[in-house]
Amino acid sequence: QVQLVESGGGLVEAGGSLRLSCALSGSMFSISVMGWYRQGPAKQRELVATVTNDANINYGDSARGRFTISRDNAKNTVTLQMNSLKPEDTAEYFCYTRGRINVLRPTGDYWGQGTQVTVSS
Repeated sequence: QVQLVESGGGLVEAGGSLRLSCALSGSMFSISVMGWYRQGPAKQRELVATVTNDANINYGDSARGRFTISRDNAKNTVTLQMNSLKPEDTAEYFCYTRGRINVLRPTGDYWGQGTQVTVSS
C-alpha cells in the first residue's frame, strides 16, 4: 500500500517560515510528479507547486517568489520551504504524486492526508 506521509505544518505568525516534508511510504513502479496542493476554508484545492522527474517545476501564482519546492528522487521525498507567509496561506496542505503503483495499474493520482498550516496576522 502506498502512503504519502506529511510533516511540518503548524502555526506561524505572518512573515514567518515553515518547511513541509512528504515521504512516500511503500513503493511505486514509477513516479512522474511530486508536489503540493492546498485547500483553504471554503475554497477549492489549488496548486502550490509540483516538480517532475527531470526537475521541471511549476508554481501556483500564490507560491511563486515565496515558496521553494525540492525533491529527492532517490528517496521519494518532496519538501516545500515556505517563506514570507501570509494569513491567506492558511490552508490544509496536501502532498501529491502521480505515478503507477505497479506495471499492471494505469497512472494515477495519490494524495496525503494533509497537514494544517495556520498563519496568524
